[in-house]
Amino acid sequence: MDILSGSADEFRQIRVFTHRYARPNDIRALAAYLATFAAYAFGFIAVFWGLGAGLWGVAVLGWGLTAFAIVRLYVIQHDCGHQSYFSRAIWNDWAGQLLSIVSLSPYETMKSNHNRHHRYVGDLDHREDGEVYTMTLAEWEAASPWARRLYRAYRAPWIMLPLGALFTYFIRYRWPKNTATVGRRGVLLHNLALGLWLTALWAVAGELGLWIWFGTSLTAGILGVFQVYLQHNFEETWWGRRPDLDPRVAALQGSSALNLGWLWDLGTGNIAYHDLHHFNPRIPLYNLRRCHFDLGQERPMIRIGWRQALRAFRLKLWDEARQCLVAFPADQNRRETAFSQV
Repeated sequence: MDILSGSADEFRQIRVFTHRYARPNDIRALAAYLATFAAYAFGFIAVFWGLGAGLWGVAVLGWGLTAFAIVRLYVIQHDCGHQSYFSRAIWNDWAGQLLSIVSLSPYETMKSNHNRHHRYVGDLDHREDGEVYTMTLAEWEAASPWARRLYRAYRAPWIMLPLGALFTYFIRYRWPKNTATVGRRGVLLHNLALGLWLTALWAVAGELGLWIWFGTSLTAGILGVFQVYLQHNFEETWWGRRPDLDPRVAALQGSSALNLGWLWDLGTGNIAYHDLHHFNPRIPLYNLRRCHFDLGQERPMIRIGWRQALRAFRLKLWDEARQCLVAFPADQNRRETAFSQV
């Protein structure tokens, strides 16, 4: 189905279809919650033991397990913020607060930021509320040479992924820009709890434990930024301006469905199926993948594999005239010239 030409009846059918998956299962949710924490602890211990014993294979596997467990715990926290993970609000809020220590994201801050992101997804007039800022082609052409250099650096994957993760989770979230809105108390308590956790870790595992915590948390942050980028920056994405912006189109075509394999889905809590998440945020992560593929049996679904996902990092600017993401003009011209000479 071409989402942009979808009728109101088609959108209503999708809404009805997804509603049956938007039902929390507390037993399943608790099992996934505890299992992910167990994976985090097991992976961390494996890295510590592997490095101490010189078993590099064990350390590498444990490192990957720990990093993906952190990503998955963040996605669980994100679902708690949507009040979709457990059936009761108080359970979601307590579970989300506890996860802040591992995700490095103060719960109320994350919830406030993410709700704004959902409210303005695909809105060109509110791009500051997206996770990754995107200039339009017209803005690029009007920008100064210095502004262009800064934006090129910002959008370079080798800068955006590691430095974006480092800045967001280790620096910005220690005192977020919306602290005054969500309340200083929660941010201060979060930082205090994080400090106590790191002190306890140092007492038990020493400096090596702290370095493992930092390295695996940074790796998880890089994985998170990688996925966040691809959720709204891909070849077939869609942006618009109010009053013409349709939030249903912004959700289904402005958000991607990353088909990167079941192991990736397991490690990232199925949040790769981001189109349906934006269309119906009440679907918990443990139902999201099944909802996507079940819906795919009834209507065509756009899915992005690894090749298209990696190509998407070449797309830097939104061309309002052509309604698509494009590369920097100089880069695009070089590729077109090279192709014409083949």
